Amino acid sequence: MTVKHKIRRFVQKRFGLDIIRYPAHDFLARTVQMLDYCEVNCVVDVGANNGGFASSIREVGYAGRIISFEPVSEPFSALRKRAARDDNWDVYRRAIGSEKGRVTINVAGNAGLSSSVLPMLDTHLNAGPESRYVGSEIVDQDCLDSLLPQLGVSAEDRTLLKLDVQGYEAAVLDGAHGLLAGAGIVGLLLELSLAPLYEGGMMYREGLARADALGMGLMGLSPVLTDPESGRLLQADAVFFRSELFGRAERES
Repeated sequence: MTVKHKIRRFVQKRFGLDIIRYPAHDFLARTVQMLDYCEVNCVVDVGANNGGFASSIREVGYAGRIISFEPVSEPFSALRKRAARDDNWDVYRRAIGSEKGRVTINVAGNAGLSSSVLPMLDTHLNAGPESRYVGSEIVDQDCLDSLLPQLGVSAEDRTLLKLDVQGYEAAVLDGAHGLLAGAGIVGLLLELSLAPLYEGGMMYREGLARADALGMGLMGLSPVLTDPESGRLLQADAVFFRSELFGRAERES
């Protein structure tokens, strides 16, 4: 747990006050504001890399449980060191997909940020040459339907599922079918590809359709990757929440 996080927890317990800044222009800050509004108490961070996402949501006010999964050895080492300072953040070196087994992860040269089970396409390479694959690792894979209950995540929790898996989103969501059908997972944070970036990767229309089928509405967008030559947007972060949660104010009025 960071010093800032400890101070925030102390002020919450001692005075019943919360110290949070929500810059209107900051996508993660707005996402944390929605976590608070929807009373989310667990964030499942799939494809955590070195823990940048989890650390960032801590910095802007999220104080609940975080469970991070990262399959690649080097970023996982950095992730484990970061999480060691936070007693409400658990980390596991594992790939997440549709079934239990072993998979080969292609390791990207940009500190592993673009690593994927899937082959990378030229569209991605042209936009970010530093993301070229530089190696591979064979890792254990599990699915969230079997894994999260073992880790104490139940339908009683309000959970956000964040995926940063470079085109492998459909496999992860297929492996969480049972959990998503229940009431526990109330939000999704996905990377939506507007152009093919990985062979067989999930495209934005499928991501929107899957969220819609779960009763989740699109609540925020943030650009991630653009074509440096044309300026075309290739990939964006998208956050979805169950739509009925945002009708609460109207129901209570």
